[in-house]
Amino acid sequence: MTFEVWLRLSAFLLVLLLCALFEWRRPRRSWRFAKRPRWVTNLSLTLLNTLLARLTLGAFAVTAAVWAGEQSIGLFNQVSAPDGLVLLTGVMVLDAAVWLQHRVTHRVPLLWRLHRVHHTDPELDVTTALRFHPVEIGLSLLWKALVVILLGLTPAAVILFELLLSISAIFTHANLRLPSALDRRLRWVFCTPDMHRIHHSVYQPETDSNYGFFLSIWDRVFGSYRHQPAEGAEQMRLGLLEFADQRELTLKHLLLQPLKNVERVDARGPFAKPDRSTQ
Repeated sequence: MTFEVWLRLSAFLLVLLLCALFEWRRPRRSWRFAKRPRWVTNLSLTLLNTLLARLTLGAFAVTAAVWAGEQSIGLFNQVSAPDGLVLLTGVMVLDAAVWLQHRVTHRVPLLWRLHRVHHTDPELDVTTALRFHPVEIGLSLLWKALVVILLGLTPAAVILFELLLSISAIFTHANLRLPSALDRRLRWVFCTPDMHRIHHSVYQPETDSNYGFFLSIWDRVFGSYRHQPAEGAEQMRLGLLEFADQRELTLKHLLLQPLKNVERVDARGPFAKPDRSTQ
């Protein structure tokens, strides 16, 4: 394995174990569904995605950065800029690109069919961060590689971003209880578990908010930030109502789910009006 792979894998496993330990000892919400079947499904999907990535695109964004540098392609390969500025800009631009990709997957029906695999999890914990359809993983790798080439980002910027993205995805999906004062301060810049959990609500106005994984600034700037769920953090329902049957949530069904043209089921009433509070 390359250094980049070892670094990401080590950080990923460390954060995964720490968050799993803390959500087991001090969960934010009581567990409503059995862990074992969910973990088996989510981790099986993760293993499949990892194998497919290694056999196909792999570290595609890093490879794209190396290639762009060798060919002098992209913005930062045409201008002289301090390494620190290139690194910081690269991380922020890639985070904005992932945020934009995430928002688009909620608006384009075909992409939503792929992305809803992630949203069908009726519970939220560290393994939900790994629950993505293989085709969506592939499209995401291609999109990030395109951004890397257009901007001429360095391999260091890509590696740092991928590291931050994997760590923050685990953290924001974890069933962690943070002190309210800490959560309130953190989310001015970074996404927190309480903030991102709203994005997994069964109510579509809440699902279509808080798209960020790492930085929270994009949701604030573009008006998709929501401070609290209508039902409260501990009572809110998670997942998709159209896939409430647990038999639909096995690995086989998740892989075939994008082929199903299922209309979105959403509750209305008081939940339809979003809370745009920026407290």
